[in-house]
Amino acid sequence: MPTPVMRPAAATVPPNRPASSGVLSPGVSDADLDALWTRQLMVPIAGMEPAQLRDDYEARRGARAHLALDMLAPKGTAVVAADDGRIGRLGTTPVGGNIIYALDANDRFVYYYAHLDDYARGLAVGDYVRKGDVLGYVGTTGNAPSNTPHLHFQVMRKGAGRTWWEGPPINPWAFFVHSGAPNR
Repeated sequence: MPTPVMRPAAATVPPNRPASSGVLSPGVSDADLDALWTRQLMVPIAGMEPAQLRDDYEARRGARAHLALDMLAPKGTAVVAADDGRIGRLGTTPVGGNIIYALDANDRFVYYYAHLDDYARGLAVGDYVRKGDVLGYVGTTGNAPSNTPHLHFQVMRKGAGRTWWEGPPINPWAFFVHSGAPNR
């Protein structure tokens, strides 16, 4: 009797991937949404459950749409990596304040964390982080109201070239599977 040939299992998307409703940002495909769903994102605030999030992705900010989620938490609460990957940029901007851009392990998605009070000690560009690693702490830097500490969290499809952090946005609200839990 011949020995059966072992083939790797086909990559599957876990059940219940959020529907795109047929409306996608230019540059984002259903295949991108399938890939994001397989990442099984962690809520990036320590102790926060997916059910606690509110979808303010399309909320108006003056003449523009928000295109991110604001996660309210007490100042100093740990901000954790939503996914495995590497730190692509750290810095300070007038709008975002203390910011971090991280890329997923496949270099397909960019995660933007803004208004941080501070960064985790020793965090540097190029560092590999695991889902749940502490990246920084909730704050009010940049244009965040001083009485409303929160994390501004955005997901984008990685852009091309030198502005890889400016790819098309994706609403992450329905893609959070795990509660925020810092690694020990």
